[in-house]
Amino acid sequence: MRKYWSAALALVVFISCNEDKPEQKEEIAQIPIEEPVVKRFGFDFDEYKIVQDTVRNGDSFGQLMLKNNVDYDKVITISEKYKDTFDVRKINVGKPYFILKSKDSIEKAQVFIYQNDKINYTVFNLKDSAKVYKSKRRVSYVEREIAGEIRNSLSLDMDSLGVDYNVTLNLADIYAWTIDFFRLEKGDKFKIIYDERYINDSIYAGVTPIKAAYFNHKGKPIYAFPYVVDSLKSIEDYYDQDANNLRSTFLKAPIKFNYRVSSRYNLRRRIAYYGYKVRPHKGTDYAAAIGSPIVATADGTVTESRRRGGNGKYVKIKHNGTYSTQYLHMKAQKVKKGDFVRQGDVIGWVGMTGNTGGPHVCYRFWKNGRQVDPLREKLPSAEPIADSLRMGYSEHITPIKRQLDCIEYTVPAVQEENKEEDLITFNQ
Repeated sequence: MRKYWSAALALVVFISCNEDKPEQKEEIAQIPIEEPVVKRFGFDFDEYKIVQDTVRNGDSFGQLMLKNNVDYDKVITISEKYKDTFDVRKINVGKPYFILKSKDSIEKAQVFIYQNDKINYTVFNLKDSAKVYKSKRRVSYVEREIAGEIRNSLSLDMDSLGVDYNVTLNLADIYAWTIDFFRLEKGDKFKIIYDERYINDSIYAGVTPIKAAYFNHKGKPIYAFPYVVDSLKSIEDYYDQDANNLRSTFLKAPIKFNYRVSSRYNLRRRIAYYGYKVRPHKGTDYAAAIGSPIVATADGTVTESRRRGGNGKYVKIKHNGTYSTQYLHMKAQKVKKGDFVRQGDVIGWVGMTGNTGGPHVCYRFWKNGRQVDPLREKLPSAEPIADSLRMGYSEHITPIKRQLDCIEYTVPAVQEENKEEDLITFNQ
């Protein structure tokens, strides 16, 4: 019996000792874990004294560096040696920057980081062997699908869907030649696929060009798919479901938004100020706020950019052997003689120079050397995709078109008096 009691007592003692003894996991948990170093722009900011600011009026690279104890000779060396990487004379007011300074009593700048935009930045490493290089922040892309119906205007309806305004501008650019966005009808529908960009998966950094779009205007469906037909030039255009280019040779107007036609082409115009004598108006006036961008209505070469008499400041562009255009009364020109411009490029800004009673651009249009009314001309369309490339294009757009077709419209119902409706969902 004594033998059994001894065994039982030994068992109790064993269990008790093991309960008092800390588990191996607890000992491991007490070992400190070294946290990974978090770097920004490739640097450990904890190692430096940080100055964060934006470029102000009067700031220059040299002044910023000298103020932060960088040797003048080093400033000159960087400015000259790395001007092909970044021209320090072109730092822009409002751009953010960081200066990483040593933590000693001298507080000498070690690194200057200039943010070109939300994604791209330039690093000036000012240590012993100074160097300058460009880099990008890590960007992730999130695909977004949007579908809506016109109830007010494209801008308001897109905004109600929480869409970046740049998407609205991009959509308007794509359909600028096929849809008059000032004459949209209630019930017109649209679908868009695009990517949103995020820095470090959290900081919104804008949108990419539209990957695919669909617009049903007055019952007519028009798809839009980006496609490069010339790999050497890498020029991308948008084409419809039948491989037709959505771009016309000429835009419908030299101003994209917020304008009105204040005076049309009229060879029999009479003006009271001149005693009702016939004074032909060989242009089309587009009234808009001073400073509104004026764009080239087609690709071409600038043949004149000057100021003369009643025309004020103007630009003239030769597009080919048949067509030329002219843009009068500018506040200022952005292009000079000899420049090649693409359709949609800003060439100047609306003003009141020359003979004008209000801010507008007088748009003049030449065909075979004779001024004509562009609003009455049947202008040629851009070239469709060549027959030899159509099969490849069709294979490319098939899955994207299927994705567009599967997107459903979900829009808030119109609230009527004494009537409440749920969300309306309908298919194409």
